[in-house]
Amino acid sequence: MPDIKTTPDPNRKAKLEAFDRLLTIMDELRENCPWDKKQTLETLRHLTIEETYELSDAIIENDLDEIRKELGDLMLHNVFYARIASEKKAFDITDVLNGVCDKLIERHPHIYGDVEAEDEQTVKANWEKIKLKEKGNKNPSVLGGVPKSLPALIKAMRIQEKARGIGFDWEKKEQVWEKVEEEMQEFKAEFNAESAEEIDKEKAGQEFGDLLFSLINYARFIDINPEEALERTNKKFIKRFQFLERESAKDGKSIGNMTLAEMDEYWEKAKQH
Repeated sequence: MPDIKTTPDPNRKAKLEAFDRLLTIMDELRENCPWDKKQTLETLRHLTIEETYELSDAIIENDLDEIRKELGDLMLHNVFYARIASEKKAFDITDVLNGVCDKLIERHPHIYGDVEAEDEQTVKANWEKIKLKEKGNKNPSVLGGVPKSLPALIKAMRIQEKARGIGFDWEKKEQVWEKVEEEMQEFKAEFNAESAEEIDKEKAGQEFGDLLFSLINYARFIDINPEEALERTNKKFIKRFQFLERESAKDGKSIGNMTLAEMDEYWEKAKQH
């Protein structure tokens, strides 16, 4: 392995001691706490998903203290899974850590080998090619590594990123925008807002999916994370709607009995806050 220079970490000892402390506590809880004794890989799964979304919320809010707490929760889950697996004689935390270290070294030949990569895109392209080589005949598709259970919007992002990794992508953002406009026209043809005719929901749904996929693609080209952008809009809508509820209640009005015009007045006020 080449001699790679890194900045000395003055806190490395404290970090190792903290990780050792977590491992000790995990062992103590697993062997003594009734709740921890009962947990399985399956029972922890939905809790891990919840913790991941809580971390996502904290990142979007840029709440560093909350990010610290949520990272701790996820670290605990990682150690918990490894402890359960060790009981099954499958693997332990050593195998987990060495496995990811080996993978990082293998997939960064521009750092640990003689491959050259001057920019981020080249690094990503090399990463995807190495992943394909690792899979061999088990799962030869570039898209095989995209989890089936990912939310559709995030899945679309990952699909596009992986396709780009092997060179299957548009060259310019103008081409992508042309595709957005093309999909918009096709959707409009299936769902004409000015017509009272009943639409073919299946076809319209397909065209709408194509339109969303092209918008996600364009967002990627202009370096916007569409999932994060949509979540920020969700939060903005919630904030304004709750302002509407709160301020109308102060005026003695019931939101369920207000007209759209009345609600819109509060909505416009909410946009100023």
